[in-house]
Amino acid sequence: MEEGRRSRRRILVPAVSLVLVVIASTWLIVRETRLKRPPQLMTTLAGNIDMCLSCHQDVKLDPAHDPMVIGCAPCHLGNPLAVTEKAAHKGMVINPGDLRVVEQTCAVEGCHPTDAHKVKNSLMATNRGILGTLLYYWGEASSQDTDLTVEQLLQSGQTSLALDYFRKLCATCHLWKQKNDLPGEAAFFNDKGGGCSACHFQNPPEVPVVDIRYSGDDMAPPPAGDKKKPHPLIQKTIASDTCIRCHNRSGRIGLSYIGLFESEGYGTPYEQGGMTKKQLPGARFYLEIADDIHHARGMECIDCHTRNEIMGDGTSYAHYEEQLEISCQICHGSQPLPTRKGEPLNNIEKTEEGWRLKGKVDGRLRPLKPLREGVCNYSGHRRVGCEACHSTWVPQCYGCHAKRDARGRHLDKLTLEETEGLWEEGRSYIRYERPMLAVWKDEVVIVTPGCQDIVTVIGKEGKIDEAFNRFTMAAINPHTTQAKGRGCADCHASPKAVGLGEGTVSVKDGRLVFAGIDQGVDTAAGRTVPFDAYVRIDGTPLQLGSRPDLRPFNGEELRRILRVGFCVGCHDETDTRVWNNYSAKTVCRRPGAETDLQLPGPSVLEQEVTP
Repeated sequence: MEEGRRSRRRILVPAVSLVLVVIASTWLIVRETRLKRPPQLMTTLAGNIDMCLSCHQDVKLDPAHDPMVIGCAPCHLGNPLAVTEKAAHKGMVINPGDLRVVEQTCAVEGCHPTDAHKVKNSLMATNRGILGTLLYYWGEASSQDTDLTVEQLLQSGQTSLALDYFRKLCATCHLWKQKNDLPGEAAFFNDKGGGCSACHFQNPPEVPVVDIRYSGDDMAPPPAGDKKKPHPLIQKTIASDTCIRCHNRSGRIGLSYIGLFESEGYGTPYEQGGMTKKQLPGARFYLEIADDIHHARGMECIDCHTRNEIMGDGTSYAHYEEQLEISCQICHGSQPLPTRKGEPLNNIEKTEEGWRLKGKVDGRLRPLKPLREGVCNYSGHRRVGCEACHSTWVPQCYGCHAKRDARGRHLDKLTLEETEGLWEEGRSYIRYERPMLAVWKDEVVIVTPGCQDIVTVIGKEGKIDEAFNRFTMAAINPHTTQAKGRGCADCHASPKAVGLGEGTVSVKDGRLVFAGIDQGVDTAAGRTVPFDAYVRIDGTPLQLGSRPDLRPFNGEELRRILRVGFCVGCHDETDTRVWNNYSAKTVCRRPGAETDLQLPGPSVLEQEVTP
């Protein structure tokens, strides 16, 4: 019996094997018959096999990235030897510039091997300045110089009240954000981020150019029907529109540069009985004000800002002023100067007509104009920064009302998951006129509300668990430079400009008195200081500075500045005998003005407070 079983097994095994071979062979034959193989082996001009080109021969890029030269796989990965779509796309990345894969794509040897490290350590990728300042403002850190980065938050999941706020309301403004990762959001915002592609991504000519000045939130609708989406181009000459895609919130310097001011939500001035059509992404209305003189002359952001400023130089800086290189004096002195880090600008040329700056996008040569003698170098203005005088307006967003409700849920923009805690945010009001001045180190600069946080935390029971107010003024270069500077009275006779806020200054019973309009608001944490007041007239600060060495004018400085304010109504030119001979002992000879310049010292400066 045992022998019979062995005999049957000897017959059965080969038979089964034969059947399996036949089935496998049949399957292979059928698959091969149905398989649409490319008609030929696709090779690049470099001699590499890249079968992706059998389907993507219509992709046209710049010569450095021509797929017929380098292929598709060096950028998009995948399997370049595969002959089926499924096999070829396994392991493929849509965006080669994504910082999660950039070492395998853009930064490989022979392409851009040193740039990935620089970009990952740039402030646009780390957000160290935003994170450090927010943690410090909200009392969760002892200083602003944090080492915490967006990459670390992605990896660790670390959170707190301040970090929860960042994750849910701020975390779309960094290079680690992936493009189109927020379904349902306006296309304009969805297109932000993407690592290297955040800047070097450009739609091809057949895609309509979209300006930020538009009505509605759907800025870039997808192609209709089954129309194939064209491959984006790769650009190295970055137009300002690309920069504005990100720099249109917070300090709003991108909008300011092109002369747009995000206004209140009233929708005025009304058009034909309805709200104005001048609307930014996110249902934000805008007004058109004077654009920056450099924009008016056709200059792009990269004409001034250097490669290392934007992409980083490999060092992880804590704040923007540490990464910043340029200054006005580089171009507007008697001759061009190197940057703050000792590097020459590579687009400044000397011609027979003098020094010229060459546009990196349009190639135009523009003359470099030196400072105006007797004004910019006037001895009384030796501490005044260029933008303090030449920036005639700045966005000022007063009162940031942030409420977290533990009963709701909110999308974490880093993990793309909804977590406990629904945030709502609003502002008190927004203005642009009469930029405020303060002192940073030993330079007079423009300041604007950095974060005037009014924070309320609602617990699961619907009751207030925590509330605090934290008001801070921040230094800013508004990017609203004008050829003509502010008038003398704009600073010396403006309580708002010197940090007191809107109101009136008068001499009463031999005392210099300020009466302010804004008296603050009542909140769950108590009454706030006036939103637009950085300092009392005696020099007592009312709000924090965004840096330890940023401060409002002190009492003596306010007295000297306002004293000049009595004169500039008549004497508004610096090159006159009055100012050449002016001193603290100067007395006005105008009849009835005997007391105007005999102002009191700081011990008799008073602030009127409306009960």
